[in-house]
Amino acid sequence: MDIDWAALGQVFGVSLVATVGLVGLFTLGIVGHAPRRTQDTASSGSTAAAASPAGSAGRVSQASPVARAGGYLCYALCLAAVAYGIYLIAA
Repeated sequence: MDIDWAALGQVFGVSLVATVGLVGLFTLGIVGHAPRRTQDTASSGSTAAAASPAGSAGRVSQASPVARAGGYLCYALCLAAVAYGIYLIAA
């Protein structure tokens, strides 16, 4: 039995790059949908800041429409990459 180490190294390299790329893309999608916290300096240290739902971190606002669209684009690219991988395996 002879092992083709060059081909095994190529498979390892491609799968490592694809895994890191997909995880990074999915992470960008999560960041695009994450709510933003704004610093509330006027009430820091007061009892109103401790009683707010966000705690002392400030107010929470929705992600901008551009960030949400970018998040959806990242999710779509992840889905396309997974579908392509399934297509390569099934074919």
